[in-house]
Amino acid sequence: MSDDEAERIEEEAADRSQGQSGDPGAPALRDGSGRNAEIARLVGRLTGDQDMDRATRGRLLGRLARLLGDGARRAGAGGLRGGRWLADLMAEIAPHIPVRDARTLSAHHHGLTGERLADSLVRVAANSTTAVGAAGGALSAVQFAAPPLLLTAPAQVAAETVVIAAIEVKLIAELHAVYGVQVPGAPSARAAAFLTAWARQRGVDPLRPGSVTGALGPAARAALRRRLLRTMGRSMTTLGPLLTGAAAGATLNRAATRRLAEAIRADLRRQAGAPQWYWALSG
Repeated sequence: MSDDEAERIEEEAADRSQGQSGDPGAPALRDGSGRNAEIARLVGRLTGDQDMDRATRGRLLGRLARLLGDGARRAGAGGLRGGRWLADLMAEIAPHIPVRDARTLSAHHHGLTGERLADSLVRVAANSTTAVGAAGGALSAVQFAAPPLLLTAPAQVAAETVVIAAIEVKLIAELHAVYGVQVPGAPSARAAAFLTAWARQRGVDPLRPGSVTGALGPAARAALRRRLLRTMGRSMTTLGPLLTGAAAGATLNRAATRRLAEAIRADLRRQAGAPQWYWALSG
């Protein structure tokens, strides 16, 4: 048995024990070879808030980069800069990002509720995107020690971008649950709504016509591409020499995730209908 096969068996067992799965009603991934299903599974593991050591995170991120390699090479530098390939990939993966309801979230965060639970979710998400930046920088340090591997840089940047986006989309979806803003619809419709919320950095308003649809419209796709390109720009910093990229990527990711969370939480507080003094006291 190869090392990759052994790692895959170990990771699948971890997935089952931790309940790391997407919405069971999510549409099947299109890739008949199972490549996209494996991509979604790896993204699901990397978005989990379980403790993960740097070596494991780096190994999973490296495997994701290898899986994305063919697509990244086909898209080329121009395709990556345009963001269309990444946007299509995120639209397909999003329904499979594991999202918990408020009760499960509270159970996983030591019984916390309300603002304290939201604080905990943001802290974990910021730690996760920080760790992704650090892991990406560590991979780049290895690549600079072996120059031929620099050919994998586009795939690594794509992998980091997808994982960071997935962590933040998951955070947005779970913050909606914490603040009691229910987003109706099938998994694909909810995923499209949360992707749009991530791209536009504002909460989903279920009462606004057209806010929850079955697919991303042209305007939402354009916003998603722009947002992914900005995230990819952050990921590019991890390609710095030695470990300077790790420090830069980690710092930028943490700050960006916290800014996004504050914007979404402010929006959700308004939608939840309670006066601002209530949220201040409940924090």
